Amino acid sequence: MRRVLYTIPTVFFISIIVFFIIQLPPGSWIDNYVAQLAREGQTVSEQYIEALKIRYGIDQPIHIRYWRWVRGWFRLDFGRSFMWNASVLELVWERFAATVAISVASMLFIYVVSIPIAVYGATHQYSLGDNIATFLGFVGLAVPNFMLALVLMYFFYTRFGIAPGGLVSPAFQGQPWSLAKLFDVLNHLWIPMIVIGMGGTAGTLRVLRASVLDELGKDYVDVARAKGLPEKTVIYKHVLRVAINPLISRLVWELPQVISGSTIVAQVLSLPILGALLLSSLQSQDMYLAGTIILFQSVLVVVGGLISDILLALSDPRIRYE
Repeated sequence: MRRVLYTIPTVFFISIIVFFIIQLPPGSWIDNYVAQLAREGQTVSEQYIEALKIRYGIDQPIHIRYWRWVRGWFRLDFGRSFMWNASVLELVWERFAATVAISVASMLFIYVVSIPIAVYGATHQYSLGDNIATFLGFVGLAVPNFMLALVLMYFFYTRFGIAPGGLVSPAFQGQPWSLAKLFDVLNHLWIPMIVIGMGGTAGTLRVLRASVLDELGKDYVDVARAKGLPEKTVIYKHVLRVAINPLISRLVWELPQVISGSTIVAQVLSLPILGALLLSSLQSQDMYLAGTIILFQSVLVVVGGLISDILLALSDPRIRYE
């Protein structure tokens, strides 16, 4: 309860930092909009510019704009997007389901692939399989996700004539949900799942392998083996239960990925997720939209830290708040 209460002032100070940081770049969305109109050959009067500033509240001091933004939270009103001329909450919600689907699939891919390989590598240290897994782990860390996405897109287009991109086929765009559309989404989901999850898999594999190796050298493992316990019981019931603690600690960083996903990969694969929306809002200086997405990410960091600490205390009795 004490930790939960601490999150309230933490989120409040984070919101202040976020709101002031997104105001730092020179100019505003109105300046970009006026410059765009000028490039199109349209003449914009000073009266029109002032009317736009009054309409969007940019004429007010920054602390007044911040207070209006915060005050709207209690009504689930996070402001209005300048660029889209729509509610920020509606824009975020439209992309939230796709973002969660891709992020959860990527996290499952990371754990399902990395945990067995890491345990095998640690229990068969310096074997051929361990060396191959170590090499592939370094390759996964070194190759950027967007480059892997480009390679897969080229491969599928040249070999099968398929251009992977988006989450649904053009035939299902704007159609209501059905079993056929669900299978179509699942058919499109596995490519971003692999691309986004590859880097996390490589990093998780290295961390867990090192943790299992560290635990295998401790006395309680020798005692368990001396008692005649099967090797699988020693590894999966005793060693892995303690060695998995670093993965639980990483939850504080992985949970925000539910919101952001991978921005560059989203651009390459045309994925309708929040990372791509955040990038466009920052480029256009759409401050309420950008600030809300960054705030959601920050809240998930705080919540992820709380959840990871609770899970650590549950998984390992030696860990307590005191």
